[in-house]
Amino acid sequence: HEEKEERGRFYTALENFFDWLVAGYDRGLKWVFRHQFLTLMSTLALIVLTAGLYIVVPKGFFPEQDTGFVFGQAEARQDISFAAMTKVTNQFADIIRQDPAVFQVVTFAGATGGNASENTARFMIQLKDFGDRDASAQEVIQRLRPKVAQVEGSKYYLQAAQDVTVGGRLTQTEYQYTLSDTDTDELNYWAPKIQAGMQKLGEVQDVATDQQIASPHTTVTIDRDAAYRLGLSLSQIDQTLYDAFGQRQVATIYSPTTQYKVILEVQPDFQNDVAALSRIYLTSSGGTQVPLSAVAKYGTKIEPLTVNHQGQFPSVTLSFNVTPGKSLGDAVQKIQQMQEALKVPQTLQGTFQGNAQAFQASLSTTPILIAAAVLVMYIVLGMLYESYIHPITILSALPSAGVGALITLMLFGYDLSVIALIGIILLIGIVKKNAIMMIDFALEAERHHGKSPLDAIHEACLLRFRPIMMTTMAALLGGLPLAVESGAGAELRRPLGIAIVGGLIVSQFLTLYTTPVIYLYLDRVNEWMGRHGFHRGKAVKEKKKQKRLPAPAPKPLIEAAE
Repeated sequence: HEEKEERGRFYTALENFFDWLVAGYDRGLKWVFRHQFLTLMSTLALIVLTAGLYIVVPKGFFPEQDTGFVFGQAEARQDISFAAMTKVTNQFADIIRQDPAVFQVVTFAGATGGNASENTARFMIQLKDFGDRDASAQEVIQRLRPKVAQVEGSKYYLQAAQDVTVGGRLTQTEYQYTLSDTDTDELNYWAPKIQAGMQKLGEVQDVATDQQIASPHTTVTIDRDAAYRLGLSLSQIDQTLYDAFGQRQVATIYSPTTQYKVILEVQPDFQNDVAALSRIYLTSSGGTQVPLSAVAKYGTKIEPLTVNHQGQFPSVTLSFNVTPGKSLGDAVQKIQQMQEALKVPQTLQGTFQGNAQAFQASLSTTPILIAAAVLVMYIVLGMLYESYIHPITILSALPSAGVGALITLMLFGYDLSVIALIGIILLIGIVKKNAIMMIDFALEAERHHGKSPLDAIHEACLLRFRPIMMTTMAALLGGLPLAVESGAGAELRRPLGIAIVGGLIVSQFLTLYTTPVIYLYLDRVNEWMGRHGFHRGKAVKEKKKQKRLPAPAPKPLIEAAE
């Protein structure tokens, strides 16, 4: 005991408030001890409730962040020229720049910068600083969507850039669902049907495909015999066509400050007309000019613009964004159910890629991860207390933490993501600390002071109430800034704080009452095992041995605690 001395009013008021709390807690404990069976049933109900909440809680992978960058991709008709695609790209860029939250836009048109074909363009949109704009990245995307839809003959897709991504190919939208088949015709038949089915789902939006199989092609069929008679080779014909319509660099002009690459090609007016082929002449081996039409025939047909592969098989990737207010888990489930309802052939395989694939893997490993963490804690606590029973008492506090975290996430509209799961794992370590502080003191009072289990756990609860409240409030207030912060990138950290704060608030109230009752019930189980000859560990044997000896003079519990 500290020497009594004069304290200030603030200190005295706090101590009086804390004494009032302890007195109220003592009254609650006495009521709980009179209704032990009801308290035990409520603990079992918490375990069932935790499992039920885990099943129904919306599940996601990583929270969607506002990093200040937005990626866009435009897709025009498959027979568009590069010049026309450039005009479409500039139209999109002009619309985007007019948004007050946009700082600058960088564009790549044609088959460059990650684009697979000439009819695509990519946009890198940098937003203004978080404090200087009136909307988040998702809000900017939502208000740009109807504006860019006004550009005729093309589609536009937007997605917010994320700090954490897992694999996946570069697609129009964030998540990918890839279809693969050994039969290309079967793949091309079912892919549009599945895409149409996804577009009808309310959980996804911006459904896009990389399937481009309707591109008009001009064919040049060479008459080999006629070309041989006129002294022309196939390579000569091929090189002449490349000179006219390719990108052959024939010279470099150097100036004092820069250099210019000279490209050989026909006039742009002739590049867009098939009739230009009839104006091309070839030089035969004899030096005469031979028109191309004398050795070739022209035609048109529909051919794929690109053919993608997944491994060794042809594939079509359907990409999508999750509708605001929906979870990735709901979207994945609905897509799988939709494909099963279509009764697609067994040879057509559909798999999620990138973040969606990693999310599916996390769903199956999350219960295993939590079970492994609990098992490791049980083994460590078992070695610490040399008992099979007391670790169960300590771990009985965990369901209340899970219930608090899951309910809080659902109330604030957050998914059970990887970040929230990290918060729950942290909760497991923080919450079991409360039970350890109680059980350790109660065992000491039983073994060395001759207290009954009821008296020992009762006094342990009252004497350990202050340090339990101190450590819990320190952890809770430490997680509170994560739960309420705002700004760039706060979306990634906020579920962590919400899970910690919500779990601690609920578990702190419940475990203060449920843990003592679990301790008493398991102590009776321990005694029953002893009467029936079950192995109870070294700690129980020492306790039984001490009961045969005269009880020593009890020391003050405060000194024992110190």
